[in-house]
Amino acid sequence: MNFNSKLTYWYSVYKRDLPWRATKDPYKIWLSEIILQQTQIRQGIPYYLKFIEHYPSVFDLAKASEDMVLKDWQGLGYYSRARNLHKTAIFVAKELNGIFPENYKDLLALKGVGDYTASAIASICFEEKTAVVDGNVYRVLSRFFGIDTPINTTQGIKEFKTVATSLLPNKNIGDYNQAIMEFGAQQCKPKSPDCSKCPFSMDCVAFNTGRIPELPVKLKKIKIKKKYFNFLVVQSKDQKTILEQRTSNGIWQNLYQFPLVETSKPETILDLNLKIEQNINKNLTIDSIALYNKKDIVHKLSHQELHIKFWIIKTSSTLKDGIKWSKISKFAVPVVIDRFIREFQL
Repeated sequence: MNFNSKLTYWYSVYKRDLPWRATKDPYKIWLSEIILQQTQIRQGIPYYLKFIEHYPSVFDLAKASEDMVLKDWQGLGYYSRARNLHKTAIFVAKELNGIFPENYKDLLALKGVGDYTASAIASICFEEKTAVVDGNVYRVLSRFFGIDTPINTTQGIKEFKTVATSLLPNKNIGDYNQAIMEFGAQQCKPKSPDCSKCPFSMDCVAFNTGRIPELPVKLKKIKIKKKYFNFLVVQSKDQKTILEQRTSNGIWQNLYQFPLVETSKPETILDLNLKIEQNINKNLTIDSIALYNKKDIVHKLSHQELHIKFWIIKTSSTLKDGIKWSKISKFAVPVVIDRFIREFQL
């Protein structure tokens, strides 16, 4: 039995029952793939089901406002995925009459769709002979063949794509692609895989040379930058607060937040007092300022580490453009702010 036959047999026995595996609808496959980018399946399933319920078709998703989509996405992180999801839905609905492209090349032209996602949709929905290469596939191939080319380099990306393509069967491409991803997720795990139950252990280079923990190879990331976020949580006597939308590029674009003082080092109340007026700019009469969380909330992102403090600012001033506390849960906010709101309102 060759590699792909053995793999698809394993898949037929051990595959998980996942909601998007019961369909070949390109809208649903596309939706699942975007949600699962940089998201574990266990976390992604409730979001997938919610999006299918709220937006049963690409037309429904296209009709929604970006704020609605961001709110439904809240907690998944990497919000550019949600913005691109919405833009692509609008494009497919309006420019393509709701019909997704049926080949890898045209799928790749959609916003937010890269090599992996285009390959997944093209193979699963249309049986196009194109290989998927995600983190699970990198791990399986690097270990089985003993490939130590770093997976996050141009050379590595090309090499693994070539190897993955050479292994494709002549039919049932979608099942094979799902099989190799599932095998990496369930059997050839990142840490402590049970190689005694692996159908490939006899031929696996990494297993036979004791290199399982070393592969795949990935070059170290750039140094993580530390930033200090001080959110100014205004409380007026008429039960209103201030929210602002992040319109600049970068993290949390178009999400809402409390007024922010961003610094390169920790702030004290004395330091903060000097910056409040220019950041809130509401001519507030400040009655009191208190630090809500004595210990920084550390929010880790791929390229930076945020140290977050929430400062409670009570004011006797009237907030003419303020938002009632009872309404703020309707706004799409970063997950760290959502957690604060839920806790603070208890």
